[in-house]
Amino acid sequence: MDLAGQILIAMPGMADPRFDRSVILICAHSPEGAMGLIINKPLAELSFSGLLEQLGIPRAPQGRDIRVQFGGPVERGRGFVLHSSDWEATGATLAVPGGYGMTATLDILQALAAGEGPGQALLALGYSGWGPGQLEAEIARNDWLTCEASEGLIFAADDRAKWSAALRGMGIDPLTLSAAAGRA
Repeated sequence: MDLAGQILIAMPGMADPRFDRSVILICAHSPEGAMGLIINKPLAELSFSGLLEQLGIPRAPQGRDIRVQFGGPVERGRGFVLHSSDWEATGATLAVPGGYGMTATLDILQALAAGEGPGQALLALGYSGWGPGQLEAEIARNDWLTCEASEGLIFAADDRAKWSAALRGMGIDPLTLSAAAGRA
């Protein structure tokens, strides 16, 4: 099972509060583990312009402003820009299946600050990671649902609505989900 480019949707019974109602784009998945970015948990305490200021990156008048998200509990001081595939840093952009890219170098921040860069982007601080077989075990335990990713969901402006929107996209009414797992 390769989940790269897929969305994980946290089930109501998720035991870890950091992932409560999370929607995660899996950026890489292999037998060695998985890595993804939470796309629906905005960081209210940090703006993109504030981050640029902290990094000493000048912002042009036409500079872009993108949302800053809590990407996950691993390496929270590290930034990852999840973006549309219309921009690439040579040798530094991970191609994510489905037409996305993930770049973790300063050149994408500089491009966005100059009003350039990818058409769609969000910045995630930290990431979500799983060791070998861990994600598969969590899915089998009913911690996550998986579905196809869509640009409309990933880059939607209303972060708080992404969890419900992802479920509805699968034909599931969020009000019908139970926190208890079961087997048929």
